Amino acid sequence: MVFPSPARAAFFLLCLLLAAQTVAAPAQTNPASESLAYRPHDPLNLTAFNHFYNLDYDRAVQEFDQVLARHPDDPFAVNHLLTAVLFRELYRMGVLNTGEYANDTFISAAHRPADPKVKQQIQDLVARALGLEEKRLSANPKDLEALYARGVTRAQFSTYTALVEHAWFSAMRNAVGARRDHERVLELSPATVEAKLIVGAHNYVVGSLPWALKGAASVIGLGGNKEKGIQYLRDCAQGSGETSVDAQILLAVFLRREHRYEEALPIARGLIPRFPQDVLLALEEGHLLRAAGHPQEAAAVYRRIWQAGREGRYPNLHYEIAALSLGDLLRSQKDYAGAAAAYEEVSQAPQPDPDVLQKANLGAGEMYDVLQKRDLAMAKYQAVVANRGDTPSAETARKRMKEAYRE
Repeated sequence: MVFPSPARAAFFLLCLLLAAQTVAAPAQTNPASESLAYRPHDPLNLTAFNHFYNLDYDRAVQEFDQVLARHPDDPFAVNHLLTAVLFRELYRMGVLNTGEYANDTFISAAHRPADPKVKQQIQDLVARALGLEEKRLSANPKDLEALYARGVTRAQFSTYTALVEHAWFSAMRNAVGARRDHERVLELSPATVEAKLIVGAHNYVVGSLPWALKGAASVIGLGGNKEKGIQYLRDCAQGSGETSVDAQILLAVFLRREHRYEEALPIARGLIPRFPQDVLLALEEGHLLRAAGHPQEAAAVYRRIWQAGREGRYPNLHYEIAALSLGDLLRSQKDYAGAAAAYEEVSQAPQPDPDVLQKANLGAGEMYDVLQKRDLAMAKYQAVVANRGDTPSAETARKRMKEAYRE
């Protein structure tokens, strides 16, 4: 059975965004509070979190693995490793560019398949975490840490089953379970603002559904309110617990979807210097500026990211997305020669993402057609098809080879 497209789009967004909350952010903590940050209390966690937020997933995985080896019965340690492994794979698959999440078009975007070995590792970690959590909850149903941890595991598994397995009903079941667990945490301990992340994200997404679908959700007890969701995320972002950074990221994405760019920009700009190697955060500033109607400032951001990447700022990361984004921006301004030049820069990156390179070659070909340089356009279309022939970009390129593109 297939969900209607609006419901499916909102559901996927929910699953993706719920996933972000499962790692602890390197924020200041208040020892007197009920904060759940940095569980387990291992000095290597801070380093691992920092590597994670800087997209150094390999090192984060190694360090979280070491923490788990020292704390084998701690579900938080399992969840942290699970998160790092999952997000490393999602990044490799090409599904983490925040530019795709300002609307629902990312649902139909083609991404690379997951590695079967990584899929099995994720499933094993989920089972291990749930086993530890259920054992504690069977002894004490009001165990706050176990409830919180189980909500985290369920949220991660919902993301995995939706974005990797495309198992919609399993993903929905786990997403709802995650919300229920964290609502229970808030009921037992209202001061635990970390739990507001999942509940807030769920409220926002359900509140964004069309009325008919929102009514159907209410029948099964799933209420939603966009403003309540955003307020919960603000509470979480302003806290000092483990979900502060994640809440800020979600706020920036949600506010962009709501066209509240001036609210989202300071959030993104506050995070960028904290995690200087996170190229996706840096790109988010450009995406926001473009959406807000500041094309020149957005172009400057994209050019700055491209140059920083060339100088080694983003090692082993796909900073060439900045050149693709710049090409798209210049194209929208009818600067076809400038757009073609920007698209051409993508291939200059040491190891460009295949999907990004394919989109750039297609864009360059279309710009050359507009500029009446058919030979150059044909060469680009042929490169698109040679890269991978079964993608939407390749299908479009074959059409362009038969008939020149016109704006």
